[in-house]
Amino acid sequence: MTHDCGSCALNPHRPEVVAGDHDFVVAVAGNPNTGKSTVFNALTGLRQRSGNWPGTTVTRAEGLFAYYDHRYKVVDLPGVYSLRSATGEEDVARDYLTHGAPDVTVVVVDATRLERNLTLVLQILQVTNRVVVAVNLIDEAERHGITVDTRHLARELGVPVTAMAARRGRGVAELQESIDLVARGRVALRGRRLRLDGLAEDDAVAALFAEAGRIARLAVDGRSRLTFDRLLDRALTHRVWGFAVMGLLFFGVFWFTITGAAVPSDLLYQLLVQDGHALVRDLLGGAPWWVTGLVADGIYLGTAWVIAVMLPPMAIFFPLFTLLEDFGYLPRVAFNLDRLFAAAGAHGKQSLSMMMGYGCNAAGVTATRIIDSPRERMIAIVTNNFSICNGRWPTLILMGTVFIGTLVPPAAAGLVAAGSVVLVAVLGIVTTLIVSWGLSKTVLRGSTSVYSLELPPYRPPQVLRTIYTSVIDRTLKVLWRAIVMAAPAGAVIWLIGNVTIGDASIAAHLAHGLDPLGLALGLNGIVLLAYVVAIPANEIIIPTILMLTMTLGPLEYGAANGVMLELGDTEAGTVLVAGGWTVLTAVNLMLFSMLHNPCSTTILTIWKETRSLRWTATATLLPLALAFLVTFSTTRLAGWLQ
Repeated sequence: MTHDCGSCALNPHRPEVVAGDHDFVVAVAGNPNTGKSTVFNALTGLRQRSGNWPGTTVTRAEGLFAYYDHRYKVVDLPGVYSLRSATGEEDVARDYLTHGAPDVTVVVVDATRLERNLTLVLQILQVTNRVVVAVNLIDEAERHGITVDTRHLARELGVPVTAMAARRGRGVAELQESIDLVARGRVALRGRRLRLDGLAEDDAVAALFAEAGRIARLAVDGRSRLTFDRLLDRALTHRVWGFAVMGLLFFGVFWFTITGAAVPSDLLYQLLVQDGHALVRDLLGGAPWWVTGLVADGIYLGTAWVIAVMLPPMAIFFPLFTLLEDFGYLPRVAFNLDRLFAAAGAHGKQSLSMMMGYGCNAAGVTATRIIDSPRERMIAIVTNNFSICNGRWPTLILMGTVFIGTLVPPAAAGLVAAGSVVLVAVLGIVTTLIVSWGLSKTVLRGSTSVYSLELPPYRPPQVLRTIYTSVIDRTLKVLWRAIVMAAPAGAVIWLIGNVTIGDASIAAHLAHGLDPLGLALGLNGIVLLAYVVAIPANEIIIPTILMLTMTLGPLEYGAANGVMLELGDTEAGTVLVAGGWTVLTAVNLMLFSMLHNPCSTTILTIWKETRSLRWTATATLLPLALAFLVTFSTTRLAGWLQ
């Protein structure tokens, strides 16, 4: 095992995050999947500041490090393939290099794909010669029998070149030294510039590729032996087996998320809902009954429910999803689904934001930033709601277990129940494609984008770092948004259950008023009322339905008004059947849960991403209209068949 003193804790000049002013600015550029962000992290550490580039939704990250007596501000530019096209990321990178005038630009390239990456290096050299080339993933190149002559490459490009394996900390000290030399003008820079003035766009691009190929042939020795990658790609991108593997893999992710979250959810339920609720009531023992009810039974209980139900699945799903991304599998998913989404008039990368929506639709909407075309991104935003987020799984699982599974002998009940849930998830994908096609042929007409999709090499994920960053960057941020929305929802649920008008509560009046519409949809007024008051968080739908059914239904259960509760599957089934539920009610609720409007957290995210009232309303009301249409049609069809 090699040891790089540059990353050793005993080295006083290793990269270190510092506070205060800076002496020089370093921009980090490169193609996607070259380890650019890993190089950025190696220089700055995990303590960084992130945000968006002004006027865009493109993520911006900055950090600081000290080398000897100088301080360097490091700016991580978006990963791009070229500076010559007009996507949001490429505009940001080009404008910063041209007008931001960084003191040094570090261009990260992949040692196993040097020829492809050198085109960006040559384009940046057309803008500035204050460049350091970081040949990253040199360990992977060596493993595949590829040797990169960095000295010859430096002579050809006219700028310093450093070999790196940033994940292992190898070459970080050498990169620092090169940055320092260029920043302080201690090295001669020639910077190879091609004569592209006056050339047509296609001719200029051809010249760049030709020069990149020539330099790569001189600097690289050995043929790639990526036999494992190619063998794996034959299965994972196969026209038939690729979909089979994808289905099994994501079924495994969903199954592991649901199964793995059961025990932590039970523990959090015991801690926060049962014990915590009792503790809060005791602490408010001297307060008026309505204060105790509003705070403990409403605000606290609603928030506790969301944390108990939402946190464990997200803490499992997001890291698993990120591990697949780090391994290099998600670009293969986009490759497999590209034909389907292209046929629907949508972008192939929509498949990735759709998959992210299965953890949380708010995160899925944010993930649409990877789509450059505004038209196709809007299609992805509007249809992301049809990905079943973790807040809707409890509803589907309960309906599948209590109603669908009981239609077959007990030995097959679990399999049939699970199959019904998976079937609804598949219907969600089909709905996404159909609605995408409809939008692309009507209000969002346009041609499907042509884009470059690089299939990166498979790499072992950094498990601990992935878990840490996924929990901090995705899980906790989304959870906080949900908590902010759930607290007032809990208060509303308690208030409508305890404030009376005449001889009945507001909840009773509302449920009775919604009954005609609910029955027409094969549901009832209680279900619709639960979806209205629980719009901030899907996680509290079932507790609200059970509470309303036990307090407003035909049988008296002694449940407290406005206090959400959880029952076992058998008890819940007994309560719902006594409340007039049938298999048709369960089927319609599963369909309604798949299609209905986004939760308020997702609606807020859509507004922040689009800044358009029109499209926020469309993304909210279109799914609701589909939910009404489908459940109404299902009810009418069932009536005709009887």
